[in-house]
Amino acid sequence: MSDEQKTQNAVEAFQAVLGLALRLRNRMDERLRPDGLTTQQAALLTAVEHLGEPSLTQAAAFLGSTHQNVAQLVASLERKGMLTTHPDPADRRRRILRATTVSADYWRARNPADHAAVADWFSVLSDDELSTFRTLAVRLLRAQTGQIEE
Repeated sequence: MSDEQKTQNAVEAFQAVLGLALRLRNRMDERLRPDGLTTQQAALLTAVEHLGEPSLTQAAAFLGSTHQNVAQLVASLERKGMLTTHPDPADRRRRILRATTVSADYWRARNPADHAAVADWFSVLSDDELSTFRTLAVRLLRAQTGQIEE
């Protein structure tokens, strides 16, 4: 394959991934909207759970977002009772994020239906295609975030 064709394929792949990401985000936003939540807020709560009480800066880095944007998400989730912030004992200037039991109970109740919807969105792919897509998407994400391939 020529360099020009590789570049064209990369650009088309980027356009497809971007379009897919925007459409999937919109679909999840539609599902969350009746509860007054957004996909970005859900992603922050997922990041907090995954990282185990991160600082706001760590959560922003994990999400590939700005400190200011994540601070707005934190404020909204605090008002909803889904997230709390606490001073870091090692550095009182830093704030540590913690998901609440309200958040855990909420997701426990709605995850089965959301997971089924996500599975449906990907149902156009065969099992093998979905597995390959997942592997490639994770590899690309890790490369963009500087994580070493496992």
